Amino acid sequence: MAKIINLIIIHLLSLSIIIPLHAEEEPTLPTGLAIKTQPANIEPAPPAGLFDNKSSEEPEIPSGIAKSGPDLLPDQEEKPFRLPFEFSGFGEGRIGARTQNDPYEKDLSLGEVRLQLEGEKGWDRASVRIRTDLLYDPVYDHQTINLETGQGWLDLREARFAVTPLDFMDLKIGRQILTWGTGDMLFINDMFPKDWQSFFIGRDTEYLKAPSDAAGASFFTELFNADLIYTPRFNSDRYINGSRISYYNPMLGRIAGRDAIVQAVNRNSWFTDDELALRLSRNIGGYEAALYGYRGYWKSPAGMDPATGKATFPRLAVYGGSIRGVAGPGIANLEFGYYDSEENRNGSNPMAKNNELRFLAGYEQEIATDFTAGLQYYLEYMLQYDEYRDMLSPGQHPRDEARHVLTLRLTKLLMQQNLMLSFFGYYSPSDKDFYFRPNIHYKIDDHWAAEIGGNIFWGEDNWSFFGQFRRDTNAYTGIRYGF
Repeated sequence: MAKIINLIIIHLLSLSIIIPLHAEEEPTLPTGLAIKTQPANIEPAPPAGLFDNKSSEEPEIPSGIAKSGPDLLPDQEEKPFRLPFEFSGFGEGRIGARTQNDPYEKDLSLGEVRLQLEGEKGWDRASVRIRTDLLYDPVYDHQTINLETGQGWLDLREARFAVTPLDFMDLKIGRQILTWGTGDMLFINDMFPKDWQSFFIGRDTEYLKAPSDAAGASFFTELFNADLIYTPRFNSDRYINGSRISYYNPMLGRIAGRDAIVQAVNRNSWFTDDELALRLSRNIGGYEAALYGYRGYWKSPAGMDPATGKATFPRLAVYGGSIRGVAGPGIANLEFGYYDSEENRNGSNPMAKNNELRFLAGYEQEIATDFTAGLQYYLEYMLQYDEYRDMLSPGQHPRDEARHVLTLRLTKLLMQQNLMLSFFGYYSPSDKDFYFRPNIHYKIDDHWAAEIGGNIFWGEDNWSFFGQFRRDTNAYTGIRYGF
């Protein structure tokens, strides 16, 4: 009992001390913390030293943390600005030079600054994509825009609208990049335009494919898939014409270049000079099989108008097929095509190419960790060859009846796959010429990449396919920033 009485006395004494203290006036709170109406229970003053001498002011917030506006609730936090569509692109600089003198071309084979911008907006069943390149290339004498040849300061790569009107049907309309077939840098049933000038001077391999202005429909059924491409106006290759790459001119009987730029009779009538391509594909036991059909024109000049001496694009139909799938430890492919040169079916017209059979067989596999190898065999076989020889003018060099080409691709990845060493080579035992493409590509970080490479041509004869480009051998380097 005595202990309880003592505790009560001590408690009363403590209250007698604390109550007078609270009766004194409370210090002023910092600005912004004052409460208009004091609650019944007043909170004790903060410990000394927590605020500076200016007790009526809020302490300064460290530099970089201060906010210009009022505090926001979590659900009111400012969100970073975002475009209403997907946006990406890259900036790139490339320079290349010939390794030997070419009297018909500039020493600089490539010297460009390029900015690619791509925007895409998608909805539930539709999307729009625009991809364009802005560039300056002093190798050209002028920068006038030509969307067909890719010359000038603007190259529109894509501008297409895609929609899925039905579950089994897709549509794509506008400028687009199209690719068919199974070949690696070899094309049989891919009758869409290529940019051979870009390929031979050291631009990125994506520029080997030139755009098409077309409408495409894809149908998906249990029996097969079908792709139908209609091009209302003929889109030719961006072919070798002498403006950047020298070539063998049979009319002059020598190598020519800027002194004899190829002039062609363009097929540019809408819905008259049109093209139609069809592919039927199906998976058969794990192998992708396809049949192809094309009706249009030779994609690069394959004839001549005797009245004007200009190059022409004769009518052409192509029928073919392909199969691709796993074979042993690698992937194998076979492809063939019959080229029906409609303006020279019997071989009696020297102003148009003959009919041809084309065949391709390839195999690719990983032969070591991050080391891949690929081999291909390609054949061009001219039909009506005797008639072709009979129609040659005196002094002209005849093509071989059968042109054989072997290709080799080697790719090695190093430094956590940031460094890629690659080699692609063409060798023709029939033409006795070759074309080698060594390349080193280094990914510096998530944005920057650099590369160095070359285009090496050689041949015994000036008139063979790769031999005519001997003086166009070049080395190049480039750096790219992607965003």
